[in-house]
Amino acid sequence: MKEKELIQIITKTLDSKYIGDDCAYLKDLGITISQDSLVEDVHFKLSYMTPFQLGYKAVMVNISDICASGAEPKYLTISLSLPKDTQNSFVKDFYEGAKFAANGVEIVGGDITGGDKVFISITAIGSSKNRKISSRKNAQAGQKIIVSGPHGSSAAGLKLLLDNQHTPQTLINAHLMPKAQVEFSKKIATAATSDYAMMDSSDGLMDALSQIAQASNVKMSIDFSKIPFDKEIKIFNNWQDLVFYGGEDYQIIATIEEGLLKKLHGYTIIGEVEKAEKDFGVEVNYENHKEFYTPKQIDEKLYNHF
Repeated sequence: MKEKELIQIITKTLDSKYIGDDCAYLKDLGITISQDSLVEDVHFKLSYMTPFQLGYKAVMVNISDICASGAEPKYLTISLSLPKDTQNSFVKDFYEGAKFAANGVEIVGGDITGGDKVFISITAIGSSKNRKISSRKNAQAGQKIIVSGPHGSSAAGLKLLLDNQHTPQTLINAHLMPKAQVEFSKKIATAATSDYAMMDSSDGLMDALSQIAQASNVKMSIDFSKIPFDKEIKIFNNWQDLVFYGGEDYQIIATIEEGLLKKLHGYTIIGEVEKAEKDFGVEVNYENHKEFYTPKQIDEKLYNHF
């Protein structure tokens, strides 16, 4: 059982035009809406994460989804399930972290219940006013593929935490205290005049590239040497896999027309969208060779929640 297989079942069963991107764009209401959940011992462990950090990250994850749509994050609701022996201080610290991450995005309600473990579910709402909303279906041949920042740091930080290591601190912080790319998303969404594809790298850079390729029926041609990453991740033998398949960096990946680049800054061009001659997927240009990855090959290397 895999997440994407379940999503396909749900999509076919509901026959909804809104399912497909990280956020549903409700054009008649002028909003995008998303929901994400975090489960103890599946997405996090309290052995290495404080309640403040947990509240912070839970909110930032959901703000990132709104940013990936191009909308302005506006409102959040938080549902929290807790074991019966949870201290009041846990709840206070959790919401202090959530408030710090929200940073002007208003938390307007939610729910609290009992449970065997800590379970968090957050709904995020964004405004599409004065913005052009993205879709992973919008990638077109000739567009440049850009990213907002480094990849692999969060996954490296998690590996360190699971090994009870606490340095390098930059990698630890990348996992525990990520930052949604609010301003980067805003610059693209307010400047774009034509359709563009955009996602965050919550499930990894390669996953985002593959999802866009599959939805748009294109080939994503990538130059590995152009992908930004923190050189400290080279302490791991599989650091290249961390760059491609390590999730939770929450950087932005977008395919945009070259003319839009003049209106942006703080990005890195890592490749170009090309027509899919046979199969859609991701082609990576390494130093001495090229390699093509199909969505199936990529899915086999991604983290599976089940």
